[in-house]
Amino acid sequence: MAVVQRTVLYLQVAAVGALLMATELRAQLRVGFYDNSCPAAEIIVQQEVSKAVAANPGLAAGLLRLHFHDCFVWGCDASVLIDSTKGSTAEKDAAPNTSLRGFEVIDRIKARVEQACFGVVSCADILAFAARDSVALAGGNAYQVPAGRRDGNVSRASDTNGNLPPPTANVAQLTQIFGTKGLTQKEMVILSGAHTIGSSHCSSFSGRLSRSTTTAGGQADPTMDPAYVAQLARQCPQAGGDPLVPMDYVSPNAFDEGFYKGVMANRGLLSSDQALLSDKNTAVQVVTYANDPATFQSDFAAAMVKMGTVGVLTGASGKIRANCRVA
Repeated sequence: MAVVQRTVLYLQVAAVGALLMATELRAQLRVGFYDNSCPAAEIIVQQEVSKAVAANPGLAAGLLRLHFHDCFVWGCDASVLIDSTKGSTAEKDAAPNTSLRGFEVIDRIKARVEQACFGVVSCADILAFAARDSVALAGGNAYQVPAGRRDGNVSRASDTNGNLPPPTANVAQLTQIFGTKGLTQKEMVILSGAHTIGSSHCSSFSGRLSRSTTTAGGQADPTMDPAYVAQLARQCPQAGGDPLVPMDYVSPNAFDEGFYKGVMANRGLLSSDQALLSDKNTAVQVVTYANDPATFQSDFAAAMVKMGTVGVLTGASGKIRANCRVA
């Protein structure tokens, strides 16, 4: 019994130590981190993101998703940007990440920033700034990004396993995955609102439609509006190709509360989206945000700032990569 008690105490102390370390690292991030060392940094990011989104509006969602997928695999260290090598498959080439886009935008930003102030601005901070600017350009609230992150030098495809929420996840699974990042269930629902912009390949939700075929003799996912099922079936032919479908059918190109209105109407595109209506607590949030866009915008900004502190490297614990693609 004494051994068990000592073990439990040790685990508790270790957990407290890890929390204090994470809090200390987060405290080192600050708004205006580059004001003196590279005052043009955030301006350059905003300019390049604006040009990219003007040419291709879908890149707003792409850059936002890059930041999410980076932070959810061992923290916001820009490891998602590293290219695979002959002897190692990187995160970006793992199955959940093969549809990521926006890498070339980050390359352009990094090249300009390095010209302005060599070896000062991290790729991880560039990702965080680009995500913020993408939200603002799509109509969401602009928010201040605390900076000072350093870059990691390790990127393994295998590390994506279990860290990125699959499109088939239920509320319990989503809550668990977000919880491992220090994010609450409420913040999970808030951050799911990022699906108000962007698209998904049919393969990510086709399982919800296949049961509607007469050959299978079954019915479509009962949590989906039948009219929406019919619409998606037309957009996703059973033979050939894997087209993209907007994740927010209400207002697909605007960062607004349309995602939540779609879920309320049983028109959440992914199973993980529609699942938010199946739980009492998360359903209350869905209804709240659908009817109170201002609260959604402010809560989303706060949740993004918190997510941007997950597993950050600061000071000597990380590096400043000169090329975001190379460790």
